[in-house]
Amino acid sequence: MKIKTTICLLLLLVVGYIGSAEARLLPPPGGTCNGGGALVWGSQYRFDHCHSGFNPYEYILSRGNIGNLSPDWQFTTQGSIFAASPSVANGVAYIGSDDQKLYALNATTGEFLWSFTMGGPVHSSPAVAYGMVYVGSDDQNLYAIDATTGMQVWRFATGNAIYASPVVDGPVVYVSSTDRNIYALNARTGALIWRWPTDIATETSPVVANGALYVVCSVGLCAIDTVRGLSLWNYKMDYSIYSSPAVVNGVVYVGSRDNNLYAIDAGTGALRWKYTTQDQVWSSPAVFNGVVYVGSLDYNVYAVNAATGALVWMYPTLDFVFSSPMVANGMVFVGSADGNLFALNSDTGDLLWQYSTGDAVWSSPTVANGVMYVGLLGGNLSAFHLSTHDRAPEPAVAP
Repeated sequence: MKIKTTICLLLLLVVGYIGSAEARLLPPPGGTCNGGGALVWGSQYRFDHCHSGFNPYEYILSRGNIGNLSPDWQFTTQGSIFAASPSVANGVAYIGSDDQKLYALNATTGEFLWSFTMGGPVHSSPAVAYGMVYVGSDDQNLYAIDATTGMQVWRFATGNAIYASPVVDGPVVYVSSTDRNIYALNARTGALIWRWPTDIATETSPVVANGALYVVCSVGLCAIDTVRGLSLWNYKMDYSIYSSPAVVNGVVYVGSRDNNLYAIDAGTGALRWKYTTQDQVWSSPAVFNGVVYVGSLDYNVYAVNAATGALVWMYPTLDFVFSSPMVANGMVFVGSADGNLFALNSDTGDLLWQYSTGDAVWSSPTVANGVMYVGLLGGNLSAFHLSTHDRAPEPAVAP
């Protein structure tokens, strides 16, 4: 009898939760991301809370029409777009700039909607949830800004600059600061839930999966319990890390300045494999269909088997690849410091499309609704699209 009563109460709670207006705004809880059927959410850095770098909902751009991708609009800020990547949500593109501003633009036309001025450059990539935009600044603050009006909702002060991009999972926003701490905050109010010392000025973004937070720390990579902020495990690396980790199917993938791409068991912290490139790996990996994609300072883009660490293919550019790849509909989108943007066949590495921007590309491309958005070092946010007759119909039901 007690069991039946408990089940009924749980069902009532679930129905009430789903039916509430607030619940409909919640990002999904931590999961395996593009494996195991977990929900994904596309309005934050690297697409989802696992930072998989894969958009499963893109069907407009395809291998058949990508050759017709062309410049659509460009918006010029008053500073460099050094490391910030654009986020797109509800028809709005958000991007930070070294001119100390976060910009909101009409994602279709590039029309200026609003800007919010901070006290320092914005290298952090924004995350959008609860009708707010979360972003860090060199002025030591994490901001929550109303996504419609551009007005500040709250801000949380850390002890140093925030280069990392915040990650939102459920009702919590997590962010790393160069004050050698990672913070878990109430996403609605900005109230501190817990603080965990990384003992290193972390510039990379944390990632959430299966109740754990994975973050760069003083020894290399650390896993933290998301509820209590307690250490779970750490994996030692000999060099500092500028790559943000990705977690897919129980494995953490991350690049390092020791020239390696690592695959580490997300549950135990044990090394699965490592793949050695010819130079440092600052790029954050993308993971799709059993393959890890990442750039290296050796001028190459790599595709590596996610299970074994064996090389699948390698594509050469003419300069450093700081840009983190984005995967959508069988294509890998990535930029290079040589000023070029590339779309590569995800299976073979064959070049499908290339565009010379005339400016270095350090930002990571964002692909949404048939448009590719990317920030350029000179301060421009550029959007690329297909002409109307090249746009393939979107399937009625996503797989």
